[in-house]
Amino acid sequence: MKVLVVGSGGREHALAWKIGQSSKVSEVFVAPGNAGTAKEATNVDLAATDVPGLVKFARDNAIDLTVVGPEAPLVAGLVDAMEEAGLRVFGPTAAAAELEGSKVFCKNLLHTADIPTADYRTFRSAEEASRYIKDKYTEPNEPVPVVVKADGLAAGKGVIVCSTRSDALQAIDRIAGQKEFGAAGNELIIEERLVGQEASVLAITDGETIISLPAAQDHKPAFDGDTGPNTGGMGAYCPTPIVDEAMFEKIESDVLVPVVHAMKRARKPFKGVLYAGLMLTAAGPKVLEFNVRFGDPECQPLLMRLQSDLVDVLVAAADGRLSEIEPLQWDPRPSICVVMASEGYPGDYEKGREIKGLAEAAEIEDVKVFHAGTSLVDGKVVNDGGRVLGVTAIGNSISAAKLKAYTAVQKIRWSGAWCRKDISDKALT
Repeated sequence: MKVLVVGSGGREHALAWKIGQSSKVSEVFVAPGNAGTAKEATNVDLAATDVPGLVKFARDNAIDLTVVGPEAPLVAGLVDAMEEAGLRVFGPTAAAAELEGSKVFCKNLLHTADIPTADYRTFRSAEEASRYIKDKYTEPNEPVPVVVKADGLAAGKGVIVCSTRSDALQAIDRIAGQKEFGAAGNELIIEERLVGQEASVLAITDGETIISLPAAQDHKPAFDGDTGPNTGGMGAYCPTPIVDEAMFEKIESDVLVPVVHAMKRARKPFKGVLYAGLMLTAAGPKVLEFNVRFGDPECQPLLMRLQSDLVDVLVAAADGRLSEIEPLQWDPRPSICVVMASEGYPGDYEKGREIKGLAEAAEIEDVKVFHAGTSLVDGKVVNDGGRVLGVTAIGNSISAAKLKAYTAVQKIRWSGAWCRKDISDKALT
């Protein structure tokens, strides 16, 4: 089999690495890929959103399976175009990808299907949203525990957690006034701020059957202690002790199964990865958001632990026969991924700085360094994005995995490199 992975992040490097381990696979292509995928697969110089180019490449090269990593090509209709060309592809159609592409669509679907989520209101202008905040919170110093969200895709940064009235008004202005995230801010949501622990549960589905993957915990805020602005994710570990077996079953029955049925009723049948971002509150799990692809960085520790052939599962999901798949086998040991980022991320950052120490880090047992924002310049690996590497390790305990990951992090260096130092600490306290 020939497999094409679409994307250039740490998630896509992890997918290409795991797919390449399958005895059924003869060749893996990654479009556009990064410096890490260049070593383990064949990079293709096509943008992830170049729908006609990707379809032509898949047809010309007799690709047996295309796996779409990021959300943008899904929302742009890559899966629809591949299917129209008679090509096998894993991922949701553009209509189904609206579950992530529009937070307003997602919230309305959850509300209609009675799936637990935060109370919310939607707005089409900054003026309307600002008036709502000013009318509801009249005292200048009273707490304003809300979250302001851009409706559309904003690379994980269009969610602003607020504590005061000025926080909320500023967030509204950034999203809907100044249009910091462009057209993503044409509509916005203001929702109650939930209290609890966050967890991510992913499931692979063919639109009927679901196969849930072990729960993971992401770390969205930039800095230690969950402070600073939100990012695409600064690290993750899997499994997370906050999701025990009873909680896992509740998430499956109250969230994952109902959303698959709700999408079918909405005539947007969902095939691909369902990623439920959840807050585990005193009243039970509530949905913060749905993503329509593997999480990044959650994908990296998940695939470190997966022992089954990933290709079998993806092909079965694409072909609508997921019910035939045997239960997945997992390494019982926990895994952790620490993201190393460029100085300035999630704001502006400089690119082109040479990364050293990758070979030394790779020599550490049970460690895999997944590349994200990297490229090759004159044979040297340089930083080419905000999130640069996902240093991933597996160990007999979470603390053992953490020690290995951070030992590897210390071997890697470039000007301005940084990371959070507390990934997985929530599981250790």
